[in-house]
Parts: sequence; structure tokens; C-alpha cells
Amino acid sequence: MTGFYTLLYKELLRFWRVVFQTVAAPILTALLYLLIFSHVLMDRVTVYSEVSYTEFLIPGLAMMSLLQNAFANSSSSIIQSKVTGNIVFLLLAPLSNFQFFLAYLLASVIRGVSVGLGVVLASSVFLVISIFNPLWILGFAFLGAGILACLGLIAGIWAEKFDQVAVFQNFIIMPMTFLSGVFYSIHSLPQFWQEISRINPFFYMIDGFRYGFFGESDVSPMISLVVVSLVFLFLSFVTFNIIKSGYKLRN
Repeated sequence: MTGFYTLLYKELLRFWRVVFQTVAAPILTALLYLLIFSHVLMDRVTVYSEVSYTEFLIPGLAMMSLLQNAFANSSSSIIQSKVTGNIVFLLLAPLSNFQFFLAYLLASVIRGVSVGLGVVLASSVFLVISIFNPLWILGFAFLGAGILACLGLIAGIWAEKFDQVAVFQNFIIMPMTFLSGVFYSIHSLPQFWQEISRINPFFYMIDGFRYGFFGESDVSPMISLVVVSLVFLFLSFVTFNIIKSGYKLRN
């Protein structure tokens, strides 16, 4: 397992050496969203009767930041290694395909969860954040980060240049994140768009994560947990087999 721990340490060090860019900057961006949207909509939007709109925003923004940074970590690492050519040293190292996959997955999850936790802690400076069940919060945080880490690996392996990763992020990840209920409840949407939201797995990640804070959600948290778990298992299977096949890595 020495190779696995070395690769994991390398990936952790990669984002920690520039922590202001990889962790602090996303936290600041989320806080700006919080301050602007809560100031503009605080007196105009009520989602849950006993939860202010500012409180409602915090879990959504934390999860949004978590997901985006988990994706960014794995995708940027793989494409950077491919562009610079140092991916060959990883492929020649005595690492199994599973160790390769797991190291990138864990590093991305750690970065994503670190950013999400940072958003929650920074937001607690402005108001008291209630926590209904921390296990639900942790479960959805790790599963959500794992899903986006897998998507980041797929995007990084598929892409041949940084622009292609940006296309993946701008036209798939960002729209699905913003259309998942970060800033609103899907019950405020017309029926057609509610049904569209229900086929977006990002919605279940954020709704289940929010349930851990307030004990309220748009759908049953068990349904969200099943959906998110199945998506994670499916994407893990797909990602591992892509790595195993050598697609755009060894071939």
C-alpha cells in the first residue's frame, strides 16, 4: 500500500500547497452568494415556516461548493498530468488500478468536504446554524463529493486539453448544480420543472444534505439516500473500468 499512500499524499499536498486558491477562495465566493442573496430575498422568500431564507441558503451553498471543488480537484489533477506528460510515471509505478482510483477519489473528497465545512463554519459567524442530524449531513457530504470526484476523473481522462474540462464543468456541472434547489425549493417551481428537477441527481444530494440541518426536505431523505448511493456506486464502477481499460491513459 506504499504506492497508494504516496499518491494520496501527493494529491493532498497538491491542493494544500495553494490552500488560499483551492479552499479559501471557494469559501469566500460562497459567502458572497450568501450575503447578496440573503440581503435581497430574505424578506421575500419563505421556504420552511421556522427557517429563515438565510439559514436555508447555507446548506445549499456549502453543498454546491463541496461538489464543485471535488470535481475540480480530480479533473484538474488528471488533465494536468496528461498535458505535462508526468502521467507516465504514475502508470509505470507499482500501483493497482483500484489504488490509482481510490487515491484520486479520497483526495477529491477531502478537498470537497474541507470547502463545504469551511462554508458552514464561516457562515456560523453571521447566524446560529441548527443541526438536526449530523450523520445525514456527513453521509450526503461524502457521497456527493465521491460522485463529483468520479465525474472529475471521467472528465480529466476524456479531455485532451484544459478547455475540454472547462466545457464539461460549464455546460454540465454548473447547470445541474444551480438547477438543483440551492437557492429555492422545487415546490416553488411549475409542475413541469419540478419533474425535471426530480431527474437531476444533484437535487437529491442537496435536499438530503439540507435535511440533516433542518429535519425538513422536499422529498423523503431515504429516497435521496438511495438515489445518491446508487449514482455513486454506478459512477465508481464506470470510472474504475475506464481506468482499468487504459482509455486515453495507456492507449
